[in-house]
This record gives sequence, structure tokens and C-alpha cells, in this order.
Amino acid sequence: MRPTRRRVLTAGALMGGLAATALPRLARAQRADGVLRYGLSAFPPNLQPWVSTGASAGTVKMLIHRSLVSFDERGELSGEIAESWSRDEAGAWVFKLRRGIRFHNGEEVTADDVKWTIEQIAGERSTAYMRAQFQLVERVETPDRYTVRLVTKEPLAIVPSWFANYNMSVVWRRSEANNPIGCGPFRLAGQERGTSIDLVAFDRYYKPGLPKLRGIRFVAYADENLRMAALQSGDMDMIEYVPWQSMAAVEADPRLRLDSKEGPFMDLLFNGQRGPFADPRVRRAVAHAVRREEIVRGAFFGRGKVLEGMPIAEGTPWWNAELSRGHRYDPERAKSLLRDAGHPNGFSTVMLSTAQFGMHKDTAEIVQQHLAEIGIRVELRLPDWGTRVNLGTRGQYEIAVHGVSSDNNDPDGLSVILDTSLSPTYSRSFGLSAPRTTAALARGRAEFDEAKRVDIYKDMQRAALDEVPLVGLAWRSQGYGMDRRVQGFVNLPGALTTSSGLMLEYVSLS
Repeated sequence: MRPTRRRVLTAGALMGGLAATALPRLARAQRADGVLRYGLSAFPPNLQPWVSTGASAGTVKMLIHRSLVSFDERGELSGEIAESWSRDEAGAWVFKLRRGIRFHNGEEVTADDVKWTIEQIAGERSTAYMRAQFQLVERVETPDRYTVRLVTKEPLAIVPSWFANYNMSVVWRRSEANNPIGCGPFRLAGQERGTSIDLVAFDRYYKPGLPKLRGIRFVAYADENLRMAALQSGDMDMIEYVPWQSMAAVEADPRLRLDSKEGPFMDLLFNGQRGPFADPRVRRAVAHAVRREEIVRGAFFGRGKVLEGMPIAEGTPWWNAELSRGHRYDPERAKSLLRDAGHPNGFSTVMLSTAQFGMHKDTAEIVQQHLAEIGIRVELRLPDWGTRVNLGTRGQYEIAVHGVSSDNNDPDGLSVILDTSLSPTYSRSFGLSAPRTTAALARGRAEFDEAKRVDIYKDMQRAALDEVPLVGLAWRSQGYGMDRRVQGFVNLPGALTTSSGLMLEYVSLS
């Protein structure tokens, strides 16, 4: 069934390409309005600055907002609102702000806005993605208008990277809940719910000469083949999530360019509060039951590689060959673990995924087949992406397919995925206890010696292989497709590829 479906998908993409070539290109050639037309893979469920609702929403938010810190084109931390940061003699993190940065309403960005933002994120009723991290801040001080001092409850080596997360925007302190005011290179001009979002350049942005575009029009194409056809026809100048079956077509088209990076990955998440997956032995059984090569071939057309351990990238100091295969395919081991857990005849369950993204649906179908071979009978639930996010955040599933990238290329960036003590989100297992993994992550973020951090994160991997806060499935290439007139875009390295929306402020249309 898999090869047949792959041929159908490929044929659909090719038909889209043939249809595209038949369309007139005069309008495309004459466009000189300075507005980039960008094809999103999903319409953002919302644009709340601190709530995580996926990479498509993150791309838009990164352009409307800015934080203290960001990433440069090499993927290294770079100042944004903060021009510098350091630890003082007492161990507090001190951020010095640039003067003259303006919010979209003309108000200057000050230390009071940063303090207010952190307090909202860390608040008791907050649903912010970064809430748990900022629970580790004892107090926020503002010695003057342009200085923020964070006193943490314990030594923390990774505080600056928190502010580089695209769910960590600094917002004007008098913003209304439904109208958060940012200071990014673009401001929101309008949107048609479920269809399109229009941004226009902010003329008081603090970086001279940026943004280079007059505006960006985001159009949502939930169907990946339609998104690809829109790029080929010239309706879109650039799209995210180039379908894997279509990457070769983009590479072969002289008018187009593919920019892809390997860093995101697919995994399985679990409900640890109820159902059979509350037992780590059952989760380990699942980990040993999946032939990941089939996911790489079937869902990603060979553009990826197997992930048989925790998502630590090969070539980094924290990668270990043996640990990287800790969940290697072993169906007999999987069946033995099920027997030990009291399920000698398997059981039935429902797997949450989404039909909106082919990679999610295809991965779910392959995992469904493999789990059946060890006696776990799986029914698929495939809602739209917004529903998938809501169900995941509320824990309304037993097992779920997930696609994600860690927050950054440091192992602490995996905390938001692996640390199940954090507040609920669709991007990590729900209500699952993994105390050894959580403790190791905490030790790593408190350690300033890099050699010691290497050992700590290897301990973390050992703990996670046993406690199974997630099951890794496959690394995947992530591709942006664009017209060759699009100049200045940089696809950030590794795990940061989903933060590449930051680079759109440098983009121009030749």
C-alpha cells in the first residue's frame, strides 16, 4: 500500500506542476510591490505571543514581535532588545536594553515592559509556553529604564536562550489581552480568518534599512499539494514545509530554489495519567516495535534518517553511538515487555494525529501497522491541526504522533519536549512522570562547565530511554521552497530551522 500511495502523491504533485506551467506568468513578472507572498501550511489558531500553537503561528509571531535575544544567521545567540547580557557578582543575569526601540504604538520599549512581560508569563493562571522556566526566577529588578536584572532561585546557565524562543515576545505593558502590541519589523494589518494574514513593514523598526520588504501576505494552504502548486504557478513567492515528495521537483525547476535542513523530528507522545501507556514498560514496548526505516521512506521519501534514541544530533558533544540506538527495533523485546506489563494479548487504543499534514498521517499509519504486529490494535483519530493542538494540550488522547524541533541546538532546548514536570502543552507527553529525566535536565541547565554538561546529558539520555517521556521515530528534512527572486533568506541550522522566520526581515524581491 505504501508505494502505491507514494505514487499517487507524487502524481498529484506533478499534475500540480503541469497545471502551474500552463498558467500565465505576466502578472508574476511585472510584480514590483515589495510584498512577499508566503504559503503557510496551517492558519495560526491564534497569534497570542506566549502560547505555542505551532511553527506556522510562530513564523508570523516572530515578525510582529521581538524579545531580548534572538539568533543570527549562524544559529548563535544575538542581541535584539538587549544589546548585552552577563552575570553579575551575585549570580544574577543582567540585560542592558537598547535605547530608542519602539513598540508599534510608538511607545519606547523599557525595562518595565520586560518586567511586566515576565510576570505575565510566570503568573499563576498563565498558559504561556515558557511559564515553568520563569517559575525559576525569584524576582525581576529594574535598576533603571534600560536595565533588567533577573535573580534566579538557583544557578542557571541557559537563561539568555529562554528569551530567544519565539513564544517569549516582549509586549507593551499596557496591552489589552486581545491586542498585544509588539516591536517587531512588521505589524499586523489585517487577516481573513482561516485564509490569510497581512503584515506591513513597521517604519520605526530599530534596525536601519530593515525590513527590506514593504509587507508579507501569508496565505494558508492546508493541502500540501495545493501549497506546492501555488509555488510552481507563481501565486506564492515562498512556501514552508515543501512536501517531501515534491522536493525533487523544486530542485529541478530552474525558477525555484529549495533550502532544506535536517533538525526537526517525529516522535510519539503518551498520556501518563490514564490508559495503558501510563506504564513505562508499555511505552518501551512501543519504542522497540517500530521499523523506523519505513517512516523515513514512506513519510519523507528518504529525506531523513531513523531516530532510535533521544533527539540528540549526531556530531554534537552530547551524542553517543550506543545511546542513540537505545530504542532499536526489537519486536520480541516489545512483546516481552507487554507480557511483563500484564498485556500478553495486547490491547486496543486510539492514536491522535492529524490529516492536515501528510507527514503526521503517514507516520501514524506506519506506526499503526507496526503496533498491530505486537498485539496493540490502533484506531486513528485524524482531526484538523487546530483540534489536534487543543486535544493534545488537554491530554485527550492515549498515544499521539507529534512532529517538532527542539527550542535550540543545546540539549536544554529539549526540556520543553522531555521535561514532563512542565505545564501541559500539545508538544510533550501529558501527565507523565519521568523524574530521573527531569532531574538530569535540571542539573544540565545549572551547570556552567561544558565538559560536565556533556556527562550530565548522557545521563539524561539513559534515564529517558528507561522512563520514555517520548519515543523518537525519524529525523526529517525541513524545506522552504522559493522563487529565485527571493533574496536574503537564511534557513537556520539544525533544530532552529523552525525559527527561520526571523530571517524574513532581511528578505527582498529582486
